[in-house]
Amino acid sequence: MEIPKTYNPKETENKWYQYWMEHGFFKSVPDDREPYTIVIPPPNVTGVLHMGHMLNNTIQDVLVRRARMQGKNACWAPGTDHASIATEAKVVAMLKERGIAKKDLSREEFLNYAWEWKEKYGGIILEQLKKLGASCDWDRTRFTMDADMSEGVIDTFIHLYKKGWIYRGVRMVNWDPQGKTVVSDEEVIRKEVNQKLYYIRYEVVGLSEEVGARSGEQGDQQSVISNQLSASDEFLHLTPRTSYLTIATTRPETIMADAAICINPNDERYASFIGKKVLIPLINREIPIILDDYVEMDFGTGCLKVTPAHDLNDYNLGIKHHLPVIDILNDDGTLNEKAEILVGKDRFAARKEIAKLLEEAGNLEKIEEYKSQVGFSERTDAVIEPKLSMQWFCKMEEMAGPALDYVLNGEVKLIPDKFINTYKYWMENVKDWCISRQLWWGQQIPAWYLPNGQFVVAKTREEAFEEAKLLSPQLPDLKIEDLHQEEDVVDTWFSSWLWPISVFDPSFFSGKNSIGNADLQYYYPTNDLVTAPEILFFWVARMIMAGHEFKGEAPFKNVYLTGIVRDKLGRKMSKSLGNSPDPLDLIEKYGADGVRVGMLFSSPAGNDLMFDESHCEQGRNFANKIWNAFRLVKGWEVDQHLSNPNENAIAWFETRFNQALTEIEENFKQYRLSEALMATYKLVWDDFCAWYLEMVKPVYQQPIDAATHKATIQFFKNILKIVHPFMPFLTEELWHDNLFGEREELDCCIVAQQPVIGEINLKLLNEISTIKEVIAEIRNTRNMKQISPKEALPLAVKSNSEINYQTYQPILSKLGNLSEVSFTTEKIAGAVNFIAGTDEFFMELANNVDAEAERERIQKELSYLQGFLKSVNAKLSNERFVQNAKAEIVANEQQKKADAEAKIAILEEGLAAL
Repeated sequence: MEIPKTYNPKETENKWYQYWMEHGFFKSVPDDREPYTIVIPPPNVTGVLHMGHMLNNTIQDVLVRRARMQGKNACWAPGTDHASIATEAKVVAMLKERGIAKKDLSREEFLNYAWEWKEKYGGIILEQLKKLGASCDWDRTRFTMDADMSEGVIDTFIHLYKKGWIYRGVRMVNWDPQGKTVVSDEEVIRKEVNQKLYYIRYEVVGLSEEVGARSGEQGDQQSVISNQLSASDEFLHLTPRTSYLTIATTRPETIMADAAICINPNDERYASFIGKKVLIPLINREIPIILDDYVEMDFGTGCLKVTPAHDLNDYNLGIKHHLPVIDILNDDGTLNEKAEILVGKDRFAARKEIAKLLEEAGNLEKIEEYKSQVGFSERTDAVIEPKLSMQWFCKMEEMAGPALDYVLNGEVKLIPDKFINTYKYWMENVKDWCISRQLWWGQQIPAWYLPNGQFVVAKTREEAFEEAKLLSPQLPDLKIEDLHQEEDVVDTWFSSWLWPISVFDPSFFSGKNSIGNADLQYYYPTNDLVTAPEILFFWVARMIMAGHEFKGEAPFKNVYLTGIVRDKLGRKMSKSLGNSPDPLDLIEKYGADGVRVGMLFSSPAGNDLMFDESHCEQGRNFANKIWNAFRLVKGWEVDQHLSNPNENAIAWFETRFNQALTEIEENFKQYRLSEALMATYKLVWDDFCAWYLEMVKPVYQQPIDAATHKATIQFFKNILKIVHPFMPFLTEELWHDNLFGEREELDCCIVAQQPVIGEINLKLLNEISTIKEVIAEIRNTRNMKQISPKEALPLAVKSNSEINYQTYQPILSKLGNLSEVSFTTEKIAGAVNFIAGTDEFFMELANNVDAEAERERIQKELSYLQGFLKSVNAKLSNERFVQNAKAEIVANEQQKKADAEAKIAILEEGLAAL
């Protein structure tokens, strides 16, 4: 076919993606091949493609495409997560635009609207992934709210409840007042915000009378206070009739929920307050002063207000000291009747008003500017409220043990392994999982309440009724319609932790088939999971727990943890900062292949990616480089009668390809995808395009011999194969060109067999390395002497090595534009000389040699080599290095020393001859 002058990704991407789809190249069914399986971390059904998705899914696609080309039965199972909180918020917003309030709808009506929204918008991100080239088996697309998937979640809940691992109780949770639901720790975003620190005075009950009595007896109130109370004015403030403790807080609106004031028992400043009480300002309720070494004496005023209902640490302190729990906030963040004042006010409006009231009452000592970390809901951006709430919990301790063992014993490898300690810490300090959410979109908890407050857990109302009759014989008139199902749904993670199993066999959790269907038996456990470190515990660890509990083995073998995509200033990409490009715009501008390469160029596992759009430009340039190289080769005319003058060049590139392939394979084994790409890039750009093609290409408008042409085409085919996982569209387009001969319909690059590593001729590699050095020096000399590249120059070789330069004369003459190559045993006076390897070369330039400039050049090179030799000698004289380093590393350093000494000797001779 006629190949255009420039590569146009728009013309190839849709064409080949559609072709792959139509011919079932992504489709996988169990057979007798080795399976290679990845399950996609299901993106939220509300989502659109962002840079994190781009990185994550590019990595997955590279792994899947490579496995497919290795002859494995590659299966990449896609799907989306129903994302309870985010989706419900989207649906509520949609209804608001239509003038409908959620509170005016029944659950069934609301869910109908939710499914309407999902059908319209829920598949957007998967369609966008196709633009990237994601080779998922789209026939296997699952959604975590599919009927059979939901049934599996309910079966799981019942199984764990019957096992005693799910229970209902009151605990402190993260509460989203805008979404009016519990959120997980993972869904709480910590932000540093500017706040105010309010210093509030609490009157100490009875202390004013005591102080007054002592004043009357001694006549010197301040002296008595100083002697008796041992408190500094910084922390204890006294008036003639009243004594106060000052507390610093960022949340004055919660003082009405205070249950105690806590001081450190070792704090002598407050020794006289032990056993006393204080009055809460504005409402004058008495609360005790308690002692606990939890309070830091040197932080703030050294006194702590304890509000068990609105702070996790305070809650734990309250349990320890048997304090009452007073919850003054409604679910929407407004003050309730227990607050006694400002009832119905929003918590932040109440904060401002209470500050004014405290000031008017003389209880506000001062206000300071203060910065601190505050939790925000990832979904609604509302400030999270710690809240005591009746919720459903799943016990984690017993499941955490096996999940930790899988990682510690290497059955599940974390890549990079620096995350093992983080994982270990989490698993050893695991807390029970709050699995209930106050939403309608999700799997409704299968608990059924009786009129007397008891409940049963069952899959259907009918099953629940049968259990209820056994549970409460004292309710003889109980009717099935008397049962009321739990309103809450389970946490979205409670469905996604089953993903590696449910995506293949959602009915497995019913317990009817202990080994699962054919798909589950074949594809499970999966091979690789690619995800982000921030969900290592919230998703990865829980999937391992579920895999062990339900299948008796871990769900995957390797977990590749990507970094965060940041801008070139190191900032995390976000809409609010405006520093995150639209991935689809990047694909439009640079092509999918260019963007894929750009994402991978600097994305080592577990380390953040400093994204710069220039990386995508580099990726596009790489595509153009391959395209132009192909055009060059395609333009050659073949003469069957010509002999082959390029045997050395062909032999060299073949062995260089095998050497690079060894490096690429090793990088893939270590999951160093960025390094694998870079090794591929250098092989193609430097070795193939810059050197090999220049070595073998015929003189302008002259034909090429058949042997060289055939070898070059084979090299190009192998290059397309190793490039394909990174750049699938470009490689498929070129693969089908008639340069490679006629292709059968299913003979495609996507399923071409990956090259096998052949023999590596190190001697040939080293010799060509020296030849390349010689050519570089010749070109350098031309530049320095301002000699035209078209002017042929003579070269004389004084060889100290075993290299047979006569066999490389065609390459030297062609790439160095030499008029002749001669050999000498003596130095040539007046010629420009240079060293390559351990050999010396001379170029007679006739009146072009400046002796002083040549002396300066040699001296400069000599100084460099002497410094280099010094550093090598220092390393070799280090006994620890010599004893502990691998033998081949020590041998390499010794070779460096020998080479440097030989070059120095040659340069010193040349300097003496000038």
